[in-house]
Amino acid sequence: MFIQTEQTPNPQSVKFLPGRVLLDERFTTGVDFTPNCEEIRRSPLAKKLFQIEGIARVFFGKDFISVTKIEDEDWDALNAEIFATIMDFFASGENVMSDEPIITDTTILPDDDEVVAMIKELLEQRIRPSVQDDGGDIFYKGFDEKTGMVMVQLAGSCAGCPSSSVTLKHGVENMLKHYIPEVRGIEEWVDEELNAVSEKEFQSLEEKLRSVGIPSE
Repeated sequence: MFIQTEQTPNPQSVKFLPGRVLLDERFTTGVDFTPNCEEIRRSPLAKKLFQIEGIARVFFGKDFISVTKIEDEDWDALNAEIFATIMDFFASGENVMSDEPIITDTTILPDDDEVVAMIKELLEQRIRPSVQDDGGDIFYKGFDEKTGMVMVQLAGSCAGCPSSSVTLKHGVENMLKHYIPEVRGIEEWVDEELNAVSEKEFQSLEEKLRSVGIPSE
């Protein structure tokens, strides 16, 4: 098995391409994982990747895996473990995801009004494919009809990327406002769980450095 890697716009994320389809036709979006998220119970591969110390986030696209590391971890040390984990998993013959029914963020629900349905459709058909090309994804999190603000979450390599705010403001927001007059702006939904995990890992690293006499600053 040959696994390729690609750099992403986010220096903390790398895209791994195992040469296999990870997500079948049930999935129109990628799947984003943090260490303690609900989704992780559906994927034995995600569970195994999070057993590697220093991994902050895992994202599955149709045929790739984006791995985001804790900021001060070194890719040279992590890559070998990630490669081995992916290769061992596919050799085992396990399914990447369980066979549960799929309802995505852009599934149009019976109680969605016309504006929400249009936002979801635009995100799914026009915006998501471009974001996925960079090893990430974008998820709909809500619409406030009073303020006209759309809440979205960036995932995969796009989460925490230095250029993500520019992408949101000048790309996603402009397109939504152009096609849907009710939309007045866009806000990024922040994953508080991931922020807490990153802070915990950083504090742990600082303690390790101090224990061997290396100052953290």
